[in-house]
Amino acid sequence: VDVEQAMESGASQLHQEHTNNVANHTKLTLGDIEKEFQEADVIIEREYHTKTVHQGYIEPHSATAIWDANDKVTIWCSSQGHFEIGQSTAKTLGLASSKVKVIPMEIGGGFGGKTTIYLEPVTALLAQKSGHPVKMSMTRAEVLEATGPTSGTFMKVKIGATSDGKITAAQADLRFEAGAFPGSPVGAAAQCIFTPYDVKNIMIDAYDVVNNKPPTCAYRAPGAPQGAFAAESVVDELCREIGIDAMDFRIKNGAREGTRRANGTINPLIGCIETAEATKSTEHYMTPLNGENQGRGVAMGFWINGGGPACATANVNFDGTVNLIIGSMDIGGSRTGAAQQFAETLGMLVEDVYPQVGDTESIGFTSMTGGSSVAFKTGWACYEAAKDVKKQMLERAATLLETSADQLELELGTFVHKHNPELTTTFKNVAESMNSTGGPVVGKANINPSGAGSAFAACIVDVDVDVETGKITILRCTMVQDVGKAIHPGYVEGQLQGGAAQGIGWALNEEYFMSQNGQMLNSTFLDYRMPISLDLPMIDTVIVEVANPSHPYGVRGVAEVPIVPPL
Repeated sequence: VDVEQAMESGASQLHQEHTNNVANHTKLTLGDIEKEFQEADVIIEREYHTKTVHQGYIEPHSATAIWDANDKVTIWCSSQGHFEIGQSTAKTLGLASSKVKVIPMEIGGGFGGKTTIYLEPVTALLAQKSGHPVKMSMTRAEVLEATGPTSGTFMKVKIGATSDGKITAAQADLRFEAGAFPGSPVGAAAQCIFTPYDVKNIMIDAYDVVNNKPPTCAYRAPGAPQGAFAAESVVDELCREIGIDAMDFRIKNGAREGTRRANGTINPLIGCIETAEATKSTEHYMTPLNGENQGRGVAMGFWINGGGPACATANVNFDGTVNLIIGSMDIGGSRTGAAQQFAETLGMLVEDVYPQVGDTESIGFTSMTGGSSVAFKTGWACYEAAKDVKKQMLERAATLLETSADQLELELGTFVHKHNPELTTTFKNVAESMNSTGGPVVGKANINPSGAGSAFAACIVDVDVDVETGKITILRCTMVQDVGKAIHPGYVEGQLQGGAAQGIGWALNEEYFMSQNGQMLNSTFLDYRMPISLDLPMIDTVIVEVANPSHPYGVRGVAEVPIVPPL
């Protein structure tokens, strides 16, 4: 049953409390759309459907548990947030959260799909019953059939514009499948769908609809790709109807600082216009296509980005290196990004910082690795921990140099007296003397920062279509994104390329084939066809840096928005 069938009068009701299977209806309004549609010279209204797709992580869900004689449970698992996994497991088993210790393992992909519990409570309970350690792993079919995919959708979008290419009003009807229980990402879709544009008059109806499919789970910018697919398709039609260049239209109508979003939020400093301008100026966009059955598509995309609590602890070693413990699971190189921000703050080599992810008993609570939040929140925690280390080491250096800490500066690993440059000592020398100057130096930070900078991206894709078979070949793809500050440009590039690959797979190959009774019919990677390297060209990237003023190093989340415009 798809979302439209589930909402029909007379459809089977999954939950009696949800009339017509609608678990929630949200409406966002801005301005007066009826008046402004009348002012439009051109109006395009279209309906779109997207299918259920899975995150497609290579590593299936797996967990190992021990239940000891003191009713303490230890779980080894890979997830996107071991603290939340421990808390949810404890709640499920009726235990205090302190009775469940989670040791994080390296993760083989998550993309939002490893943010909740599946096997962990079961292995713990079996370990209690058996008196032995228990390990469970899902098969690929179990992963696809029983763990949260993202929503299939029905969307109706209407946009009006003047003859000179200015949007007057926009309207959307978004209906997202939640699966067996409420919780689709339709709310996020409503917040994101028109956000790349400065639109004064908006109406959005968002419906969370239950149906006979697996309960949905987050998937990389959850809700945003589907909404962008519908909105950007209408924008392209408007451009053709008016006769305006696709990127000129997006620049002319682009969101900027001070633009009000559909949910009422006023944009802070953002890089939407800069991203659109960078896209138009790429060599890719300026190169014409020559093939008979070739085409080019462009699209913009937006993701909210998040923050959350984060902790970091830094132990200075006697050789001047630092053991850095963070609480965020590393699913995209975040240990390196955390170490870089720590090292930058202290002016030391990143090679001298050894980052690791602590278990739930060795580091303070840190929220989920999701919402593109880790470089922002955990990077900031590392920045604060480094400042704590710096303060303590300045005091120790002052003791060794027989001066006061306020007379010293730390420059590239050396403490230098402000008025006597010959009076110096190195960070390593101070570390060697820690025990004689007061004992170990441990820096720490526990924060819950606000101000996560939102992200904008654009994509250019060239395709060749075999008109006899319908086969589509991707000729070229370029991703352009405002990242705030690229802490590790290579990892940032990888995120842009990975998001683009997933978006292309979603657009061309992937979908759940379901029987009428809700059984998945293609629950293998042979039949659930994700793109592989042979299906894609080298994906080019353009990194735009409009610093987030709310972060010490200007960081914006990077990982999620690149999946949005390719779809």
